[in-house]
Amino acid sequence: MYENGISFIISLLICGCVKSEEMMKQHFVLVHGSCLGAWCWYKVKPLLEASGHRVTALDLAACGIDTRSITDISTCEQYSEPLIQLMTSLPNDEKVVLVGHSYGGLTLAIAMDKFPDKISVSVFVTSFMPDTKNSPSFVLEKFASTMTPEDWMGSELEPYVVFSAEFTKHRLLQLSPIEDHELRLLLKRPGSLFLNDLSRMKNFSEKGYGSVPRAYIVSKDDHTISEEYQRWMIDNYPPNLVIEMEGTDHLPLFCKPQLLSDHLLAIVDKFS
Repeated sequence: MYENGISFIISLLICGCVKSEEMMKQHFVLVHGSCLGAWCWYKVKPLLEASGHRVTALDLAACGIDTRSITDISTCEQYSEPLIQLMTSLPNDEKVVLVGHSYGGLTLAIAMDKFPDKISVSVFVTSFMPDTKNSPSFVLEKFASTMTPEDWMGSELEPYVVFSAEFTKHRLLQLSPIEDHELRLLLKRPGSLFLNDLSRMKNFSEKGYGSVPRAYIVSKDDHTISEEYQRWMIDNYPPNLVIEMEGTDHLPLFCKPQLLSDHLLAIVDKFS
């Protein structure tokens, strides 16, 4: 009888450890920026998985290997549909860590507004971060007003976004390996800012979007969304945590994936 009692206690301890380990594992959902796809997380995804976490990298509509054409996507919500579908499919008791890069911040905001109880923290990686006082298009419109035609280096913005090779080299990936520059050019797809649609959408709510913990990762050498503009968005709608990355361009997921992964793990540790 004594041995049975010891066995029972050991069994409880083992189950407790297993449950504790499972609870420590996080589900990261990685959301790419405009004209990219799930492929752009190819360096970060295995680093997070090597730390024992589950990672989902999504292709948004008309991006990556998604077969739809951008000409068939008229709203940001349609564009964000793959993330909305994923969030809908999650059990009510499961929470994920959302990570959005660049334009992906708008997609994060849409998901946060709809599913605040399914998100433990949202991380904005040198990305657009809207507020709840203004239209969802506000941060994009203000950003556009800071850019001159020369700044875009021949990129197309209307009717669809196509970044030029010069813009990619000097404004997007000036600190990233040349191999990633070539990969970006080979896999690029046209995108859209959906400005007209976003300007007509109702403001994101404090009850939804505003209730989810937010962290912002500043890329100090970003030549696309400048550090100054990133700081403006942070001041405009302060997140719970701000982390700085030195020596990173607009795609820290290319130029410093290990450091970015370390920051993501530290953020999760803080908010889990």
